Amino acid sequence: MSKPITVTIRYFASIREALGTGSERCATTAATLGALRDELIARGGPCAQALARGKAVRMAHNQILSDESAALAEGDEVAFFPPVTGG
Repeated sequence: MSKPITVTIRYFASIREALGTGSERCATTAATLGALRDELIARGGPCAQALARGKAVRMAHNQILSDESAALAEGDEVAFFPPVTGG
């Protein structure tokens, strides 16, 4: 089992509204963004609904749009947000 790391997670737009918070610090053993998303989904409740697989969720790793394979390290910042449409 991996040693836990602490990351800052930021939530935006409808995800923030669903969770009732804009950010949190989280200890995780997740090695990637995808694994972190799965850990958050496993919490159940609003987190599971807001981040559910099959829902369109964008992710940023240290303020750079990233896919689920991005590796996590101590102190990283992760953001989850719905796709943004322009007009």
